[in-house]
Amino acid sequence: MLIKESFEDVKTSGGTSMRVFLFEPSIPNYPNAKFPVTGPVARFARQICSQGYVCAAPSSYHDFEGPEPFPYDEPGTDLGNKLKITKTVESYDEDARLCVDLLLSKKNSNGKVGATGMCLGGHLALRCAFDTRVTASVCYFPTDIHSSSLGLGKNDNSLSVMTTIKGEVILIFGKKDNHVSPEGRDLIRKTLHDAGVDFTFLEISGAAHAFIRDESSKGRYDAATTKYCFELLSELFNRKLKLDLGEYEDKVHPIKDVC
Repeated sequence: MLIKESFEDVKTSGGTSMRVFLFEPSIPNYPNAKFPVTGPVARFARQICSQGYVCAAPSSYHDFEGPEPFPYDEPGTDLGNKLKITKTVESYDEDARLCVDLLLSKKNSNGKVGATGMCLGGHLALRCAFDTRVTASVCYFPTDIHSSSLGLGKNDNSLSVMTTIKGEVILIFGKKDNHVSPEGRDLIRKTLHDAGVDFTFLEISGAAHAFIRDESSKGRYDAATTKYCFELLSELFNRKLKLDLGEYEDKVHPIKDVC
């Protein structure tokens, strides 16, 4: 499937403009085709778009910098880590709402929204799930959830508001992820379970933090595992965003105790 790329500058309440990069499927002779939307997305945008989704990738640090990506080197990493706890959680959440608003306003939207991201983006994809318009979220090695340390003052409330999630969530970690300890992963899993969230939680043997990075990956990129993880995203998005299942029936179906 062909891809059309563009961007729109969206005004935020802080007075700055947030540049949102858009990736849209393009099917010749079908000018009015409608697709589901996903947002926010960073590195998988083109790959997801080629599966038939409209994608939005926001410039998260518009509060401080231009829309250009930070270099994936030590100074760029240091700057990102500094701004991660300088930007407020409220600003992150507003960015997500603006992306959802923008995507739903597109004439080729079918009205269904998903979210995905990696590292910081994985955390933000989970926070996107707090918006009831988002029905599917895939969070790749999300950082800072377990420590509640995202944003200015490190007062992120993600753990305490899990009960607001109404959609389905997938969280994927590497077993060798040194950014989120085994105890931290256990805490996230238990919190999701206690909150009654519909979720899948996966820890991949041998995988380190950021194993899905597509460039300059500091020796951690695992292409085979990345392919497998993308299939999980495709299954969830296809089922939740493309299929029309009708109205949801809130009915418990007991599991039979059979072998």
